Amino acid sequence: MGRVIILLVLFLFLNGCSNNIYTPNNNLAKKAVAIQVQQTQAKLTQQLDLDIKGFEIKHLAIRQLQSKSVQNLPAYHVQGVYDLVLKLPKRQLTTEKKPFDIYMQLQKEGKTWRLLQPEKGDGETVWRSYLVN
Repeated sequence: MGRVIILLVLFLFLNGCSNNIYTPNNNLAKKAVAIQVQQTQAKLTQQLDLDIKGFEIKHLAIRQLQSKSVQNLPAYHVQGVYDLVLKLPKRQLTTEKKPFDIYMQLQKEGKTWRLLQPEKGDGETVWRSYLVN
């Protein structure tokens, strides 16, 4: 009986320590969110003539991870929150617990992740894709 308990505890410990490369983690989600923020920042900088020197994403937390299929490949709908620090010429502006809602997909070869952004086409969803790593 003692061996069974020890093996069970060891199994749970090793299983909890494993990192599944086939699901997005905080680091990958942070990179994907940075791509979205960079796109938004570029648009705002141009439209509003802002002088944003850069940004930093802090304290990203994934709250929900849901698997789905996009173009016959496995993908994930990832939701959570992060803190955004905008670097302006004379100060920094921080927004805490900013929600994010992204789609990520591991490519066929299993080496690279892509950020997917849905856009409405002629009655169907067209997915734009951006390399994350």
